Amino acid sequence: MEPARQVKKKKKFGPWLYIVMFAATCITTVMGGVYWMGRDPYDISNFQLGITYASLVILFLTFHEFGHYFAAKFHKIDTTLPLYIPMPMPDMLNPFGTMGAVIKIREPIKTRKALFDIGIAGPIAGFVVAVSSLVYGLMTLPSIDYLYSIHPEYVSGGLPPVNGITFANTLLYSVLTKILPLPQNAFLPPMNEIYHYPFLCAGWFGLFVTSLNLMPIGQLDGGHISYALLGNKHKLVARFFFGLLILMSAIGGLNELGWLNWYDYGSLMWVIWVVLLIFLIKIDHPPFYDTTPLGAGRKLLGGFAFIMFICSFTPAPINVF
Repeated sequence: MEPARQVKKKKKFGPWLYIVMFAATCITTVMGGVYWMGRDPYDISNFQLGITYASLVILFLTFHEFGHYFAAKFHKIDTTLPLYIPMPMPDMLNPFGTMGAVIKIREPIKTRKALFDIGIAGPIAGFVVAVSSLVYGLMTLPSIDYLYSIHPEYVSGGLPPVNGITFANTLLYSVLTKILPLPQNAFLPPMNEIYHYPFLCAGWFGLFVTSLNLMPIGQLDGGHISYALLGNKHKLVARFFFGLLILMSAIGGLNELGWLNWYDYGSLMWVIWVVLLIFLIKIDHPPFYDTTPLGAGRKLLGGFAFIMFICSFTPAPINVF
């Protein structure tokens, strides 16, 4: 008689890991919010200043990851809960206070529809939160006195300086600033000051993360979507965008060496993504054998994903002048 085979159980994270990581991310994003307000992020008495920003960032990450989670559950695919990733020391490591959040799919995705739905659900859910944050932030903009309360030294000059940490404008943010009715006497901050405004800062962060995830490369969300839509033709798209990352990395390096002055077209931060794509995420999507074509509705959503990417992406997300 053949002995019974032992089925090796997949190791699952205990609930305390999720709780501890979530709590830690709440704290580090609060610290990030305090840092963006120009105060000491290590002084607990300042933590109240970072609560709005932290709440918005956590909300964005939660919507994004639970978008993936519920799409996986809909297709009866086993997955973990979101694991939030804290990032302490905002003044030294990462001023946003987090490296995002992840879920782990515990079993192979069996259908092209499931691959597409899981890939696109997160970016759409997070995009809604990011855009809502920007819309609310712009429609409730205070007067310039708010900025003066953070930087009293600006009062003598009349207007804020044009140097410092500068967030790149995006197509969507630019359009929103032009079409939304701003409050009377509102002051629209320049891109080197919007991080002082929690709704604008969190909304910009949401667009930034969304654009990173929607790159149509490897096992990023955009890679899942591209593969589900195009099959093996996705390789052409993936390698084109990987080439763009190398080009933007090179431009960023030449800018830093003083050989170019194209700060709007490249950044050294893309070097990190190039390395991650080569050694971890990979450039091409793993093979998938379901040849069932997607319906018209999903193809339209795929087009919307591309629009989200174009509206959110910028070649040089953050510069320091």
